[in-house]
Amino acid sequence: MKLCLSRRIVQPFPAMSSDNSIPLNTLAGGTQASCPAVAPWLVTCLAGWLLLAGCGQKKRTAEAPARAEAPPAESQIQSWPMTRGGKALQGRVSDRVPRQPVVEWTFRAKGAVTSEAAVASGVLVFGTDEGMVIAVDLKTRKERWRVATKDTVEACPAIAADRVFAGSNDGLFRALDLTNGRELWHLKGEEKFPTGGTLLRSPDDTEDWILVNGYDGVSHCLRTKDGSEVWRHTAENYINGSPAMLDGGLVAFGGCDSVIHVIHLKDGTQMHNLTTDAQIIRSLASWNGTLYGVNYANQLLAAAATAEQPAWVYENDGAQFLTCPGVDEARVYVGSRDKHLHAVDRLSGKVVWKFKTGGRVESSPLVFDDAVVFGSSDGRLYAVDKQDGREIWRLDLGENLALAPAFAAGRIVIGGGEGTVFVINGRDPK
Repeated sequence: MKLCLSRRIVQPFPAMSSDNSIPLNTLAGGTQASCPAVAPWLVTCLAGWLLLAGCGQKKRTAEAPARAEAPPAESQIQSWPMTRGGKALQGRVSDRVPRQPVVEWTFRAKGAVTSEAAVASGVLVFGTDEGMVIAVDLKTRKERWRVATKDTVEACPAIAADRVFAGSNDGLFRALDLTNGRELWHLKGEEKFPTGGTLLRSPDDTEDWILVNGYDGVSHCLRTKDGSEVWRHTAENYINGSPAMLDGGLVAFGGCDSVIHVIHLKDGTQMHNLTTDAQIIRSLASWNGTLYGVNYANQLLAAAATAEQPAWVYENDGAQFLTCPGVDEARVYVGSRDKHLHAVDRLSGKVVWKFKTGGRVESSPLVFDDAVVFGSSDGRLYAVDKQDGREIWRLDLGENLALAPAFAAGRIVIGGGEGTVFVINGRDPK
């Protein structure tokens, strides 16, 4: 993680199938991030860097986790092919949360797990602080391959058919063969690639594209087949979030210039910019033309894509929001340094409930039909009722849980700060 510094300006879809998978030949449609600052933002940014750099981890208990006694009911969501599950970055899961959760199996990596997992085509892929991109076969539960980069892998991989797309803090964005990890092509940036790519289809439905933002302030649109550039858009400062898709062929993301950028998918030209009160530190989420995001002013905000000012701002009494927003029809869910998950009415911006954990909530939430699931630095994974914030269950995993969970085929997948990837099943799906 690099310290926050000012920088010069750089010169120079697929519609998802019902199981949320995105085969390349039929495409139709906590991260951890630091923020640059110049005085007077330096103190705020440095505090955020220290916060995101690590936190205390609880030792796992000696007792081995229980194994699932029965498989869950058939899940509607069979894959989690990219960060936050899909191109709107909502963290939305069209399924009921698994009940009576148990750790079905684990995979132990060397070094801390530092990226959200992607799950598709029978493979689970994630990154580590030792610079590894690791693929695990879901049937055998054994490592299929690993690719070494030269720095930490914070970016969630993206999976489409026979390829994995993975950014690294070494400044390369790579396309890898899903079968063996062989590099097919790469893009070199001037800075790290800390956030996951967004898979989609070109507006004329002739090509498969991936959008990826670099920490150098450049947003790239690349052809998945060979990495050739369709267009690029340059912001005034570092970009911390993945590109979120909106209706009408628009793309949005925020950055350390405190601006929400809305650009045209077709050619990357600017459509609209909205300046906020502070640096935007996570990916935005979109829902019905409205964007939701958090910034360093301890704010959660909502703004229409073409608005001149936010529709509402929810402030957190001096405690930073640390996660990408999770969104559903009624509410926005976001975790905070104050150890709470906050549920906020999506239309009014008024808090509906808060749920307290024993540690900071840096884990971006999954929003199921009936529950919200997220991790905490207290080492526990929580499921709480969406309506009133009542606890449904908690699972003590014994490692700092600062990453967003993924969900596929009835399983919740989350990486821990001591190098364990947990695959969690439910014994009773009802």
